[in-house]
Amino acid sequence: MKLRTAIALGTLALTATFASAQQQGVSKDEILLGSIQDLSGPLAGFGKQSRAGMLLAVDEINEQGGINGRKLKLLVEDSGYDPKKAVLAAQKLVNQDKIFMMVGHIGTAQNMAAMPVQFEKNVINFFPITAAREMYEPFHKLKYSFAAPYYDQMRLAVPKLVKEKGAKKVCTLYQDDDFGLEVLKGGEDGLKTIGMEFAEKTSYKRGATDFSSQVSKMQAGGCDFVVLGTIIRETIGAIGTARKLGYNPTFIGSSAAYTDLIHKIGGKAMDGLYAAMTVQNPYTDEQTPGIRFWANKYKTKFNEDPTVFSVYGYMIVNTFASAANKAGKNLTTDSYIKVMDSMTIPADMFGAPVQTFTATKRLGSNASRLSQITDGKWKVVSEYVSDAPAKK
Repeated sequence: MKLRTAIALGTLALTATFASAQQQGVSKDEILLGSIQDLSGPLAGFGKQSRAGMLLAVDEINEQGGINGRKLKLLVEDSGYDPKKAVLAAQKLVNQDKIFMMVGHIGTAQNMAAMPVQFEKNVINFFPITAAREMYEPFHKLKYSFAAPYYDQMRLAVPKLVKEKGAKKVCTLYQDDDFGLEVLKGGEDGLKTIGMEFAEKTSYKRGATDFSSQVSKMQAGGCDFVVLGTIIRETIGAIGTARKLGYNPTFIGSSAAYTDLIHKIGGKAMDGLYAAMTVQNPYTDEQTPGIRFWANKYKTKFNEDPTVFSVYGYMIVNTFASAANKAGKNLTTDSYIKVMDSMTIPADMFGAPVQTFTATKRLGSNASRLSQITDGKWKVVSEYVSDAPAKK
């Protein structure tokens, strides 16, 4: 009997070891994560910040002993904000480097292009840095999204702000791709709830730098409220052009425009811009002691102030680690999914809303709030708005 018991225990141990050995990206001493960022294109400002936030989290986790005895290693590839390059980057990370999970991949079109490469090899797309609905629907067991969707941000915020401002003609300027169309659709559906529609719709191609014709069209149309489906330089370019023309409507953007780069690069002209957001930009001179300590640690390591995208990267890796710890020593894609499917992520010091996941719910929360640039800094001007429970 003792011999049989010993054999059974040995078999179980070997099975666990074999299962771990067969899991891509998980070895005896290491968990290999991959991320695709824009490090050279129009979103390089965001990509470099999110990468730095991830690396800070990786360092902290490894300093504390790693995850169940395994150290984290993060590999980052550059997409240049090009979907075709994103596919090549995903192929390298998934097939050549053999990552366990893709974390914080930035960009809507880029994620859409890369996900099929990952899913073919059972690699989870974890907390992509894009608020497109496609990051959690249609349902796929390998999708997990943390970002309040661009669609919901605009659907909930636009009609509320239009009524507050007493706007008569609402128009939109949006990027002609998956991201911009989400902002457009959210704005359209939000306006329907108050019996309005866009008076003018004008778009631009990704990477555009001249917005004079689009802005002139909206000014000529008498638009007194503009919904921006823009990111960094497009937001600055469009508003800067408007100011030069003496055109001053209410501007509102999505969380893609919520970055300190807007007012740092765009200057005084950016004052008054609204944006939907969740996590507050971590200004080092007006935050809690915890955030000030974190921000100084970040600045010491990277020689620059942290931003909201630094926080995204930091939060994504820490959330991954929390679930991976709960999954135990025998970490596999299936064991990770099992943990995530009953996961609640509490509100953190950066102001993120509580997020919950289930076996059928792959979006943590669709709640967002508004900030406005005042005197060169983002200031929160509303509470969280949601039509919870978050969409499945």
